[in-house]
Amino acid sequence: MDTFAALMGGFAAALQPEILLYGFLGCLLGTMVGVLPGIGPALTIALLLPLTYKVPAAAMFVMFAGVYYGAMYGGSTTSILINTPGESATVVTALEGYRMAKRGRAGPALATAAIGSFVAGTLATLALTFVAPWVVEVALRFGPAEYFSLMLLSLVAVSAVLGRSVLRGLIALGLGLLVGLVGIDLQTGQPRFTFGRAELLDGVEFTAVAVGLFAVGEALYLAWQGRAGKGEVLKVQGRVWLTREDWRRSFWPWVRGAGFGFPIGALPAGGAELPTLLSYYTEKKLSRHKEEFGHGAIEGVAGPEAANNASAAGVLMPLLTLGIPTSATAAVILSAFESYGLQPGPTLFTSQSGLVWTLIASLYIGNVILLMLNLPLVGLWVKLLSIPVPLLYAGIILISTVGVYGAGNSLFDVALLYVFGVIGYAMRRFDFPVAPLVVGLILGPMMEQSMRQALTISQGQWSTFVTRPISATLLLIAALLLVLPALWKAGSRRRQR
Repeated sequence: MDTFAALMGGFAAALQPEILLYGFLGCLLGTMVGVLPGIGPALTIALLLPLTYKVPAAAMFVMFAGVYYGAMYGGSTTSILINTPGESATVVTALEGYRMAKRGRAGPALATAAIGSFVAGTLATLALTFVAPWVVEVALRFGPAEYFSLMLLSLVAVSAVLGRSVLRGLIALGLGLLVGLVGIDLQTGQPRFTFGRAELLDGVEFTAVAVGLFAVGEALYLAWQGRAGKGEVLKVQGRVWLTREDWRRSFWPWVRGAGFGFPIGALPAGGAELPTLLSYYTEKKLSRHKEEFGHGAIEGVAGPEAANNASAAGVLMPLLTLGIPTSATAAVILSAFESYGLQPGPTLFTSQSGLVWTLIASLYIGNVILLMLNLPLVGLWVKLLSIPVPLLYAGIILISTVGVYGAGNSLFDVALLYVFGVIGYAMRRFDFPVAPLVVGLILGPMMEQSMRQALTISQGQWSTFVTRPISATLLLIAALLLVLPALWKAGSRRRQR
């Protein structure tokens, strides 16, 4: 009952004209960046970070949530019409969606993607609403040792799971932890790695880091690739709606996709790629129309798109309840919380309950807004694909520079922007995942503080991390995540021989 009352209070706040306007703007921007290949929600939210100094917290986070959900919706459009996923999570959608479009069924493909996103997004938001308070109750029992182990597990999971190489993921993580150490040591008051620069005493400005890695780095990488052309854009023929048979074949894939997306999205490094793959192969196995897979099966669009959008709500749960980002986008949102002087975690639900429940209520509203935006405006989204890529990314670099300078009126921050832009380009160029660096930068100082608190409480006994059951379990899982991939590869080689 308390949860329901809090949610109703959140709806009362989220339906205020100002908050509703920011939510609509976030959904619109999110859909646009989802449609444009190579521009994801992490980049967009990073570009919007300078606004956190001027916009009220509730409005800002509602807009961020709209961008995140909208990007998940919008990515299906390019996957279906030009076989170019706007987001990595919509790669699976392209497998069947583009083939449906080539058969003249682009309308039903877009419709099942949009409606499935709405259904799964709503189911996942319901799960977030009623599961999150339970997670908060459990998290309130955590001490510094448990938080240290949980953060270590998150860092290891993000590094080991994302990218093609565990070693490259760990190198990116190490770089993020190193950058996170810059500034004044809170225990001793001594500056660390500041090189005598007063601008670094408060640490590296995260806005410059995030915008540099995602925006400038992506633009430089695209320039290196020299990619300017687009594939053929297929026309949407016939009506953009579902037949009775399409509804029947799409309904249960939507539900199952939501069942895959939310729990996996809530796991460290769960993301959206894994649940979309699981949903696709599940639908392929359960379908009565197996012969259509590979030629445009509607279940192969409905299930993965539902899983994709449900995972977005899953990613928000550990962020809000534990203060743990499980993706690059969540890490950028976490930095925005910190810029407002807020620390996501169990106490956020009591100290800032109005903000939290306004944000959750806005997710329900955002799902409705996105459903209204996607299908009627599909022609507009397709026209966005005609924007010349060089102009698009030149604009992003200009906005990045102006935004970072305007946030702090500091040329030093602009220099940091381009330093990390070059680092971001190099990481993309040599296939290093960026997410471990960002998550390491955010969680590193928090993990260090938790470790020191745990050692202070235990009078310097390192055994406290393995004698406490929850902490020991989390450390064991982290160790398995590092060891199991190597064992799996060794076993595969042995079987091949």
